[in-house]
Amino acid sequence: MADENKIARTFFGAEDNSAATIDKEKLNQYSDIAVRMFHTRVLSGKELIVPAIAQFATKVLNAVEVYQTLFFVNVLKINMVYVTAIKALISIYDVLNDPLMGIAYDRTRTRWGKARPYILFGALPYFVASALLYSGALFLKSPSGNDPKKIMFVFIMLFMKETFSTIYNIPRNNILTLMTPNPRDRISVSLLQTYIGEWGSQAVYAFFLPLMELNNKGYIQLPMASLFSILGWLSAFIGIAGNMAMAMTCKERVLLQSRPAPIEKTILYVLKNKYMLRNFLAGFATSWWADGGYSWDVVTQQEIFGGSIPSFLAYMPYNTLDPLSVTLIPKFAKIFKNNNRNELIALRIWDMFCVCGMWLGIPFIGKERKNRWTVVAIYALFYGLNGLNNGPANVVEGEIGREISDYTEYVTGERPDGTINILTNLITKVTAPLNALLTIMLFKWSGYDTTIEMLPWSQGNKVVYQKVFFLFNGINVLPRIVHVIPYFFYDLVGEKREKMYVELNERRALMAKKSEGMDEGIDEMIEMLSEEE
Repeated sequence: MADENKIARTFFGAEDNSAATIDKEKLNQYSDIAVRMFHTRVLSGKELIVPAIAQFATKVLNAVEVYQTLFFVNVLKINMVYVTAIKALISIYDVLNDPLMGIAYDRTRTRWGKARPYILFGALPYFVASALLYSGALFLKSPSGNDPKKIMFVFIMLFMKETFSTIYNIPRNNILTLMTPNPRDRISVSLLQTYIGEWGSQAVYAFFLPLMELNNKGYIQLPMASLFSILGWLSAFIGIAGNMAMAMTCKERVLLQSRPAPIEKTILYVLKNKYMLRNFLAGFATSWWADGGYSWDVVTQQEIFGGSIPSFLAYMPYNTLDPLSVTLIPKFAKIFKNNNRNELIALRIWDMFCVCGMWLGIPFIGKERKNRWTVVAIYALFYGLNGLNNGPANVVEGEIGREISDYTEYVTGERPDGTINILTNLITKVTAPLNALLTIMLFKWSGYDTTIEMLPWSQGNKVVYQKVFFLFNGINVLPRIVHVIPYFFYDLVGEKREKMYVELNERRALMAKKSEGMDEGIDEMIEMLSEEE
């Protein structure tokens, strides 16, 4: 019986020094400073702005990657089957890559912090590898879709990019939770990241498609290979500068245990965090899902909408309302009385309503120009409504994600963000072959011919375009429904949420009192809050 209890405690029990189990009298010595840690904002102006600059570069690169398959198939000219196979192999490689980096990240303790060293030295190779990938068509000009040089180039560059992406992105995605224990600080940074990041991605979308159309019609001579290369190196330059600045200026103020728990224990902490476990199960249920893997948005805009001018009008409400939606963040918070759960559920249902509204355009898809304008009008209406809630939805979902990570620290005394991701990310790797198979099946189901130039109605088939439109905006409704279900059971709200943070911050203050101090940011914050007392 004793052995059974020991095993249960080893794998599932909270640590003795977690905020959930530590002696309350010991914690209460720091109750005043803990409350101030929860309510006092500590980030400097630079720490608010610099992460947003880094996010701008990431969003530019992400926007380019929206057209990644188009680049491989239409610009670099590789057969779609090879592209899908390469991506599946890279996903399998991630099964090894992600766990190793997650373990290394969680066990890192330096005087500069946990995340900053990786961001400082990981951003350079990550962004350079990405820029080189999108420059490949400048020197690999063979028209053959089976050219082994091109296939090997794509495999090597995606391999390098994915390796450095793991090294760089795990720390970057978690640094905000280490910068400040104050939720309003974190929301402010997230707000700026959302706002400036959206400008970055929208700038790519605004310039990319018109330039592509002008090229296809022969009005300008800017090869698509050059356009991809320019965008890749632009994001690399801003990304390297922004992330290095973030690593050097953003302090980590959340103190971690000097000795992490054993890996075999922390890897299963997802079972201790009921909120994370529910999200894990929702992700597992949809990890095999696919959308056909092609740039269906480009096809829709160039061939169904009819080119840059109608596409501009279709996207204008969204592009206008999306940046302005950040001004609604405090209004939505007030409407839902700072209940992040209810706000997120309502906003995600709003998203699904908008997607279903876009389906109203499917019966009108046809060669006649008047029908195309009807599709454009329907899309503009519902996509604009979708953009109106983007700021509040992204910010509140990001904060709930950080609350869930904080809950792990509360019940275990650890922040094994990287190690826990071994399980949560593993599901997408395990089901990658099934995802790749479904991608190929859906692409064939669409009937779309990539050898035909992208011009209005160039496929000449109404059914093909109706399928394209559905793959573009409708096929992901089911995953969205599944992913929102766990939040109906999310009860870390109100007094329960505040109690958790106060006890968590009491423990952090206790640790800081006993610690020699691994980062000056922690000492400065504690000293500042003590002086206020």
